[in-house]
Amino acid sequence: MNAFDIIGPVMIGPSSSHTAGAARIGSVARQLLREEPISAEITLYGSFAQTYRGHGTDRALLGGLLGFEPSDGRLRDSFSLAREAGLDYRFRLGENASYHPNTARIVLKGDRGGAIEVLAASVGGGAISVCEINGVAVSFNAQYFTTVIFNRDIPGVMADVTAVFASHLINIAFLRLFRKGQDAIMVIETDQELWPELEEALRQVNHVDRVLVLRPFSK
Repeated sequence: MNAFDIIGPVMIGPSSSHTAGAARIGSVARQLLREEPISAEITLYGSFAQTYRGHGTDRALLGGLLGFEPSDGRLRDSFSLAREAGLDYRFRLGENASYHPNTARIVLKGDRGGAIEVLAASVGGGAISVCEINGVAVSFNAQYFTTVIFNRDIPGVMADVTAVFASHLINIAFLRLFRKGQDAIMVIETDQELWPELEEALRQVNHVDRVLVLRPFSK
């Protein structure tokens, strides 16, 4: 544990869980979309749903979707900035007792026709946990360089993917495979940044449908 785990990140207040964590949830959804978002439907659960206006959770989520860091003063003006950017947004309140109290579901559509659905929780001190992507249960915190690979659940795909990392001399810190029917998501975390050549090589692996790379959060 370090000081950032105790006091949280540099941020626009008032709450590391309700504002900094929320901004990071929005940022992850934006990175997973890999397009400029034009439509966002955001469902809030638990304490997010109860206190989102007073704690600025709504502004923070929108700011993350616009690409703002938790410390960016523009978070305060994210409503107007979202409208200026052409981002149509809607907030809903949901209930699910099994979710972490600070949970948001974001359904995003992009300017090139892409779409993504992300369920994530703000777990304290600005840290987050991504819980679902497109209805598939996952688990990662975006604190490493994170590669998210959508693939068919076919024998040999994992071996082919890890071989690509090895051939580019990238050491894998953590690898998890999540499955739903014949669809699978591999989440691979590394200490090293991935070069575009490696991303392209991963896209060429048989039965890999999509490759997304997330950068770790700054402190």
